[in-house]
Amino acid sequence: MEEHGLSSNVARAIVAALDWNSSPDDRKAAYAYLESIKAGDVRVLASTSFILVRKEWSSEIRLQAYKMLQHLVRLRWDELNPDERRNFASVAVDLMSEITYSSEEWALKSQTSALVAEIARREGLRLWQELFPSLVSLSNKGPAQAELVSMMLRWLPEDITVHNEDLEGDRRRLLLRGLTDSLPEIFPLLYSLLERHFGAALTEAGRQQLEVARQHAAAVTATLNAVNAYAEWAPLPDLAKYGIIHGCGILLSSPDFRLHACEFFKLVSLRKRPTDAAVEFDSAMSSIFQILMKVSGDFLQKSDSGVVIDENEFEFAEYICESMVALGSSNLQCIAADNSVLSFYLQQMLGFFKHHKLALHYQSLLFWLTLMRDLLSKPKIVGSGENSATNLAVGSGQDTEKNKILAFVNDDICSSILDVSFQRLLKKEKINPGTSLSVGTLELWSDDFEGKGDFGQYRSRLLELIRFVAAAKPMVAAAKVCERSMTIIKSLFLAPYPAQELVILESMQLALENVVNAVFDGSSETVRSSSEVQQSLCRMFEGLLQQLLPLKWTEPALVEVLGHYLDALGPFLKYNPDVVGNVVNKLFELLTSQPFVVKDPATSASRHARLQICTSFIRIAKAADQSLLPHMKGIADTMALLQKEGRLLRGEHNLLGEAFLIMASAAGVQQQLEVLAWLLEPLSKQWTQLDWQDAYLSDLTGLIRLCADTPFMWSIFHTVTFFEKALKRSGLRKGNISVQTIPTSDNLHPMASHVSWMLPPLLKLLRAIHSLWSPAVSQALPGEIKAAMAMSDVERASLFGGGNVKLPKGTLSFTDGSPFDMSREAYAEPNEADIRNWLKGIRDSGYNVLGLSATIGDPLFKCLDSQSVTLALMENIPHMEFRHLRLLVHLVLIPLIKNCPSDMWEAWLEKLLHPLLIHSQQALSYSWSSLLQEGRAKVPDLHGIVDGSDLKVEVMEEKLLRDLTRETCSILSVFASPTLNAGLPSLEPSGHVSRVDELSLKDLAAFAPSSMVGFILMHKNIALPALQISLEALRWTDGEAVTKVSSFCGAVILLAISTTNMELRDFVCKDLFPATIQALTLESNAFISADLVALCREIFIYLADKHPAPRQILLSLPCITSQDLLAFEEALTKTASPKEQKQHMKSFLLLATGNKLKALAAQKSVNVITNVSTKPRNATPALESKTDEGDAIGLAGIV
Repeated sequence: MEEHGLSSNVARAIVAALDWNSSPDDRKAAYAYLESIKAGDVRVLASTSFILVRKEWSSEIRLQAYKMLQHLVRLRWDELNPDERRNFASVAVDLMSEITYSSEEWALKSQTSALVAEIARREGLRLWQELFPSLVSLSNKGPAQAELVSMMLRWLPEDITVHNEDLEGDRRRLLLRGLTDSLPEIFPLLYSLLERHFGAALTEAGRQQLEVARQHAAAVTATLNAVNAYAEWAPLPDLAKYGIIHGCGILLSSPDFRLHACEFFKLVSLRKRPTDAAVEFDSAMSSIFQILMKVSGDFLQKSDSGVVIDENEFEFAEYICESMVALGSSNLQCIAADNSVLSFYLQQMLGFFKHHKLALHYQSLLFWLTLMRDLLSKPKIVGSGENSATNLAVGSGQDTEKNKILAFVNDDICSSILDVSFQRLLKKEKINPGTSLSVGTLELWSDDFEGKGDFGQYRSRLLELIRFVAAAKPMVAAAKVCERSMTIIKSLFLAPYPAQELVILESMQLALENVVNAVFDGSSETVRSSSEVQQSLCRMFEGLLQQLLPLKWTEPALVEVLGHYLDALGPFLKYNPDVVGNVVNKLFELLTSQPFVVKDPATSASRHARLQICTSFIRIAKAADQSLLPHMKGIADTMALLQKEGRLLRGEHNLLGEAFLIMASAAGVQQQLEVLAWLLEPLSKQWTQLDWQDAYLSDLTGLIRLCADTPFMWSIFHTVTFFEKALKRSGLRKGNISVQTIPTSDNLHPMASHVSWMLPPLLKLLRAIHSLWSPAVSQALPGEIKAAMAMSDVERASLFGGGNVKLPKGTLSFTDGSPFDMSREAYAEPNEADIRNWLKGIRDSGYNVLGLSATIGDPLFKCLDSQSVTLALMENIPHMEFRHLRLLVHLVLIPLIKNCPSDMWEAWLEKLLHPLLIHSQQALSYSWSSLLQEGRAKVPDLHGIVDGSDLKVEVMEEKLLRDLTRETCSILSVFASPTLNAGLPSLEPSGHVSRVDELSLKDLAAFAPSSMVGFILMHKNIALPALQISLEALRWTDGEAVTKVSSFCGAVILLAISTTNMELRDFVCKDLFPATIQALTLESNAFISADLVALCREIFIYLADKHPAPRQILLSLPCITSQDLLAFEEALTKTASPKEQKQHMKSFLLLATGNKLKALAAQKSVNVITNVSTKPRNATPALESKTDEGDAIGLAGIV
């Protein structure tokens, strides 16, 4: 009676807990009562739960009772003695038998089978062997029993394959071994269940016994689900030997079961072919090929015959195609020896690629892309462990095998692939109804095509495939792309509205560009080895060029596309220099065909077309290499003439000047020097004049006046942006280092002589821009300038992760992704957007000019006064917004730090770094405290923005905070970079505890000249904020920032070990050691946890005997005793291996904190079951799998 009363109480508690009509207090009390039962006497829990799973109780109560039983097995199983566990298991199996004799809900059947599976996992191999015969016997009693046994067989391996924290180490190994050893019994059982109940389902359905047929069908479905759970890891030869592959192949013909059978073939098709695969594996995989090829062949034949196919058939075909793709991508070598099978398979994959259904084509695209990439790739290093589409053995025979397969990818296949790819480069929404293009029944990409990414990603895959095909079959690709391009161009003459055909023309330009690049980039063996092929290719593309040159298009959109066609032929021009002059003349013709009146809004399309023609010069200069050199004078004369006549805008001149610099870099340093002098001399005359600097940069309101002088404002803008381009484009190009020797003995950069006059006015300009955010200036600013300083919609969308914001034509973007319309360079009245673009452009390009100038050698540091640089960059740093400060650090300060000569560290770095680090530490500390304590980072960037939800603002604020945090920590990472710390000592790799010789210790000052970290630590005004940032970063929840700061911490520890500086040793032992341990409590630091453990190891091993703090800190941890610490130290002394010492440190920290270090717990590898080998049990043991990142357990380790 007492037991029954307890069961009733538990039942009432379950009902109350699940009933939302119960009061909150009642539900809370019910939950508390149920938890007390689960935590109470384990035998009472078991008996009560077994009572409540009986069928007289409601389904809700029974389900919760099953979950309570599973909780017992999972967490409290060891509290039962062996006899009790055996009886428990027996009762659970009896429940499986009982539940099949009545019409029970699927959920109850599932929970019953899951309970038995849970018991098998916990009890292990012996119980499993005892249970199996009774399971076989139960499955023979009828379809309901067979369904339940299959469900149990499914649960068992699935719970192993999906990582289960409760099944680790030896128990996992034993259970997997038991399953593997039992496969000869399990697979015949599963096959017999499939055969018996599939046949019975057909028979009963034919006799109209639909309920009985339904029961048999449920058994078949459950058995297929069980089979699929083994398909991921069981030895493939066993799946073939015991008929599983054959049985699932038969079920592909059944509309009721074929999708479940498809899942099986998808899983086995994804199995990677082992490098030591036996004949049995290839034979089994070959049978899978044959089965799937038969089904896909039937579908393709039916589809080609014009028979109407419903959506269910297409869905099935998509599943089959997906498996065919997986097969070919992982196991093509299994059929490579059979020419007829390989040829038939490739033809079928081509059939899917050509299919009008987009889903089928898309699946096949992934196969062809993988296949061509692998066939054309260079041999990989032995031991890379990667599986390719052909999965060829690495070695001398690899190229032979690849060439054999490549021979089957013949001209006809490549031609078909190109035809389909050219058509599918179009998007359905872009096709104008009035276009002459006919796509027939072809289902083009549409925005409503779900689950396949976006069109841009799809098109990039198509273009990549086009490149691979062109590299393999250059003659075929060249002929195809030239023929189709000419056809489209000719069709424009017949079209009543040529602009409607523009989308077709644009798509083919992309195809042409990729084919030309693949053919002439030097990677195609066919092109390299045959001059006849080269000549034939040149004739084809010259024929296309002759069709393009006479075109007299004047409509801006058509002019723009024609320019892109010409620059797409750039690599061809490198091999055919005779036609370069004609292309240059055509580009200038197109440029001058467009009006250039900048104040007329109606000519905006023309202005954009002019800019695009100028960028075509840049692309051709890059691709044509030295073929343009004979035409440099002619281009320069034309530029000068157009400029003299006022027909060349400043932005256009800059782009053409950039192209000129690219040409000069191919000619050598002397030519670069002459071109730079020609381009920069006119700029220097204006730039260095004091009049404009005094007028606009001498007082706080100067910039307001500059923004009112529109022409001069944009003139300054283009000057600064061209400085940036000159720095980027100057210097020796790869492959041209020996073209001409550098004429100066000092090997100065070509821009070195220009730095001295470029940078002083630029620093004044940047200082003036920075001052806009200071309170004294910002309060007096006009409304449009204030509005321009606020974050733009594009910036906010990018911070919020709003995807790509569509920008208007003619819009370029800055470093932070904000837009800039280059065509709006001289409007009479600049608006808010113009001022914002100008400010961002000057800032981004100005920062880049400073950073790039630092990389060209000593001129910047010698010609500038560090005080003036500090004043310009740091004067208003307290008022800077986070996004501006991040750019300043990234583009200017990090290059300055990296490239500052060591003999100038004293003069430069202390002045620059002190205000930067002080402000950064204070700002970051405040914002992180707000984020961690109040849930919202407080950053200056979003002040004044009131629209948008609080959630959006919070997300943007956190993104800004994390970006600046990571950039600031990058400074510390640069401090510790090896190139700046050549004098830093290294610890001996032996790892002997406390083996640093006291006599070898030096004063910290001895390291300062040759180690930047040593220099930083010698100057307290920069050392203190740097060290404080490193400590706080370890506590902030940003793993990427910790990754950056860890190298700095390592260098600081190394100097604490190697010097006599007691203050530094105190910091490392008292502050850095506990902060590093605390960092391991954050899950965000999981992927850097190995490095953090290594830091703890170094501190303890090398400093614990020199300072009391490390031992005191470890003893203060909650779950540790002095005996534990002694045992830990003894373990460390017994090994000289740093790897083993780190493992000891990791284990000790986990023990000492009661497994509270989330970073170490989270970085445990997820256990994934890989292919089970059928090697003999006495095979050579697998290599040691333990690593610092955790134990990765695979099935290969136990067989």
